[in-house]
Amino acid sequence: MNEIKIYAFADEASPNIDEQITALKRNGLDGLEIRNVDGVNVSDITLEKAKEVKTKLDANGLITWSIGSPIGKIDIEKDDFKAHLEKLKHTLEIADILESKNIRMFSFYMPEGKDVLDYKNEVIDRLGQMCEIAKTHNVFLCHENEKGIYGDIPERCLEIHKAIPKLKGIFDPANFVQSNSDTLEAWDMLKDYIYYMHIKDAKIDGTVVPAGMGDGNVEKVVKNFIEKGGNSFTIEPHLTVFEGFSHLERKGETSVITEYGYPDSNTAFDTACNAFKGLL
Repeated sequence: MNEIKIYAFADEASPNIDEQITALKRNGLDGLEIRNVDGVNVSDITLEKAKEVKTKLDANGLITWSIGSPIGKIDIEKDDFKAHLEKLKHTLEIADILESKNIRMFSFYMPEGKDVLDYKNEVIDRLGQMCEIAKTHNVFLCHENEKGIYGDIPERCLEIHKAIPKLKGIFDPANFVQSNSDTLEAWDMLKDYIYYMHIKDAKIDGTVVPAGMGDGNVEKVVKNFIEKGGNSFTIEPHLTVFEGFSHLERKGETSVITEYGYPDSNTAFDTACNAFKGLL
């Protein structure tokens, strides 16, 4: 079996890159799926800032597994696609500096009240253009199933991957749950296209919970992914942080505000990491 590699969206521990590195090392993780750097989205940082981040990660023995970009998270009708391609090109330059071979991306927000299938050809054409641009940088574009985009349910994710074999797949169980899709059926449909997983779980009501505690069948999907040769995972906590929690109770007393609520972002981040390690 391949050695398991665990990365994380460490901006959920802190917006500060130094504190993100601390959180990654504290939890014994292999590196970062980088999304925000000192409060700035990774696709908007300067090349100089990217070099600074690379130096810090190298000094701490961490890698950038993937660029957690917002590429493809635009309205397919209203937003400027040409301008978005320029953002992709800048993001590819950042990936080069950080020595990341992967960029997480999406398949465009669909207009409300319209038939999603009417946009199939436009989506596939645009994704194909983006993959051609990425090819010149030797970087994989990796599609995440996200609520509200064309590829939010497994059937449409499958259409995309069959049409564009160069595009890698990311499997996010919580997003499928929140899109009312059965994750085991989604896995069976998409397993031949999945490159890595986002570790995020959710209940039927949409609440995000630690891995294994929701309705995403995370343990079964992870087991199947590993048995198929997969070994790369990004923890995406998305857990509820209630920062005023500690101020509401007297010393020595505890209160449960929600079933899974945490007093600060570092506690939430560590809980998500420990949940996945326990599941493994």
